[in-house]
Amino acid sequence: MPFFEAIRLALLQIRVQKLKSFFTLLGVTIGVMFLIAVVSIVEGMAKYMKEDFAGKLLGVNTFTLRSRAEFSDEQQDDRSIRASLRRQPLRLTDVDPIVAALPAGSRWALQSGDFNMKKASSPFGRERNVMAMGVEGDYFAIKRYDLSSGRAFLPLEAKLGAPVVVIGSEVAKHFFPNLEPVGRGLKIGSSEFQVIGVIEPQGNLFGMSMDRMAIAPFRSAMGRIVSPRGNINGIVVQGATPVAVDEAMEVVREVMRGRRKLRPAQPDNFVMDTSATALAEINKVLNIVKVAGTALPAIGLIVGGMVIMNIMLVAVAERTHEIGIRKSLGARRKDILRQFLVESATLSTMGAIIGIALGIIGAQIIAWKTPLPTTVAPWSIVVATLLGTVVGIVAGVYPASRASRLDPIDALRQEY
Repeated sequence: MPFFEAIRLALLQIRVQKLKSFFTLLGVTIGVMFLIAVVSIVEGMAKYMKEDFAGKLLGVNTFTLRSRAEFSDEQQDDRSIRASLRRQPLRLTDVDPIVAALPAGSRWALQSGDFNMKKASSPFGRERNVMAMGVEGDYFAIKRYDLSSGRAFLPLEAKLGAPVVVIGSEVAKHFFPNLEPVGRGLKIGSSEFQVIGVIEPQGNLFGMSMDRMAIAPFRSAMGRIVSPRGNINGIVVQGATPVAVDEAMEVVREVMRGRRKLRPAQPDNFVMDTSATALAEINKVLNIVKVAGTALPAIGLIVGGMVIMNIMLVAVAERTHEIGIRKSLGARRKDILRQFLVESATLSTMGAIIGIALGIIGAQIIAWKTPLPTTVAPWSIVVATLLGTVVGIVAGVYPASRASRLDPIDALRQEY
């Protein structure tokens, strides 16, 4: 029997026996639907972390010098945590020696506050918390913060500690409704600042609005607001390429070890977080989610395969007379085997296709209704289709083999 003729007969059986076909498709459909949805969430999270988290929060081709690790394995045990808490914090005096030693073409920025929530107010809006940060250097260029109006503060303003601030679009909308914020005053804590720029909308990061920022020079009153002791949260360094980043990291390590008078055998008492270290920890969680999330679809596919096998066995019993007629007319064993295998595989593949469609719709609904990002991976569609076909073939082997071994004389004696 030609292959496409076998598919045509399989589709005809699906149309004739709608209820039976529905239950045959159900298990595979559910399994594939969950598979597509889970993979879409994991892929969406991975893409989100690489593009948004690493890009917006850390910066591209950057590392951050800190006194304590935020993303590495260093803080996994109590002893390491206690040791890191005793470390000497970064100070403003550490900045100039590091900047002077950086390779040509490197950018740098100091930052303090790290989304520290502080009270802010203006004559035009009620009091509300903003993410206050004190920065210096090439902070806006490293973070790729373009301004919708106004300007960023100048190096001289940063050095002199001018009371100027650049705010996020949400801050501008709340404190200056229907007004131009640039040139107006904004009170943060107990200090007055003049708004000189508004950052273009940045969206959300894990449900946290990135448009509630208020960024001022660290040497202004903002430094005392976010860090009363004068400590710096981190010094961000950006290289033109990943190779340049590695070179800059070695230079900064040498400078810091020299400043802290560490002997060759002593470990670093500071850390340099990179996007790779941050993403490595997150990828561990994503891999666990991926493994755990594929267990349920696997169970669904196994159940679907069992349902297909049982229903195909029933189909063989019901169509014994038909098999006898076909064999008496010259159908060979491999023709019967092919017919039932193709029918089983067609049923399963159709279930997989329906499951893929429902999985994509489900992923879109999740992205629409929840903070979870989703991205449908093309490879997952291919894998799901192949899985559906394979499940149908495996589940149909025994029923098809049983049908092909029927004796034509005994089959013809079988009544309808």
